[in-house]
Amino acid sequence: MTGSTKTEEIAEDQAAMAETGAEDTTEIADATVTELEALRAERDELRDRFMRALADAENARKRAEKDRQEANLYGASRLARDLLPVYDALRRALDAAGEEQRAAAAGLIEGVELTLRELVNVFTRHGLEPISPAVGDAFDPSQHQAMFEAPVPGTKAGDIIQVMAEGFMLHDRLLRPAQVGVSSTPKS
Repeated sequence: MTGSTKTEEIAEDQAAMAETGAEDTTEIADATVTELEALRAERDELRDRFMRALADAENARKRAEKDRQEANLYGASRLARDLLPVYDALRRALDAAGEEQRAAAAGLIEGVELTLRELVNVFTRHGLEPISPAVGDAFDPSQHQAMFEAPVPGTKAGDIIQVMAEGFMLHDRLLRPAQVGVSSTPKS
């Protein structure tokens, strides 16, 4: 072998190595791009899952806050509903007392009136407001419950002719409708 032949072989080997290196570099670059794309896809998926989890947590927080507010406003509705018959009994006791009984038991009547007044004050403090329709008012099915219908001369259909029990609202919800009798007199 001569020096020039050896140099030529070395040059060929280097050229072949350079070509092989270029192929390896291309393969490495392709592998890196593929891995980078996979990492980006994974990042996007994780970001999407994170955003969904964040939205779910925010919705749960809002739902819990709404439930807390409703429990605060309406949590005592069962107790209030159970106290309404006590209110009704005190009201009926006062309505049933005639003048003779009021004179004979003035202290007792005054005690019942004070008890009823205090019960109404407690109701008011807790957002319980009475619905007190009067005879002659128009029947409102969203606040009144018709207990009976009767034709009464001088009234028109749908007028309240008797109030049996007051209704109550707890804040903005109907706790108990007012129990009323309604005229069924046909229009002439």
